Amino acid sequence: MQDVMVIGIAGGSGSGKTTLSKKIKEVFNNEVIILCHDYYYKSNEGILLEERKKLNYDHPDSFDTDLLIHQLKNLKEGNTIYHPVYSFVEHTRLNETVEVKQTKVIIIEGILIFENKELCDLMDIKVFVDTDGDVRIIRRLLRDVQERGRNLDSVVNQYLSTVKPMHEEFVDPSRKRADIIIPDGGENVVALSMLLERIKNFINEN
Repeated sequence: MQDVMVIGIAGGSGSGKTTLSKKIKEVFNNEVIILCHDYYYKSNEGILLEERKKLNYDHPDSFDTDLLIHQLKNLKEGNTIYHPVYSFVEHTRLNETVEVKQTKVIIIEGILIFENKELCDLMDIKVFVDTDGDVRIIRRLLRDVQERGRNLDSVVNQYLSTVKPMHEEFVDPSRKRADIIIPDGGENVVALSMLLERIKNFINEN
């Protein structure tokens, strides 16, 4: 079995996890795949759209983390997986899936990936991206309105009712499982360079 490095990148919503993940991917290209925890939101089939909009999507129970764990184990064993595709407009899974083959480096990215110990145990490096709360909410507002078709009021209401309290209850405490805490994520050039060097060494040795 080929040696595989699994890197977990966690942090609050809008902290810069995706930016950090993409910068790593840009450097190593086909040697790296990114699995977002967001792919694994439960489909909530049978619930009307208006009711799905009201669900708490920042609680660990909103994710099918068991499926992510199962598919990550399969990838590490060299098997091909087909991860779900989730619609943030319809708040449910689509019928399509995405084929993913094993690479030398697998990045798992999401706000709550450190909350699950079994998932953490599959990671070789755990990175927590630490960004100021004001910056995170502005980034989330822009993303949800521009990329996910949300309106401003719904984003603000969701942030105050679920995002902020769930961050305080689950996300922030999960940083204790991190090996590395990076302020400002992909914008932290020094930390990014150190992480890239570690990955490069692993790829060259394997």
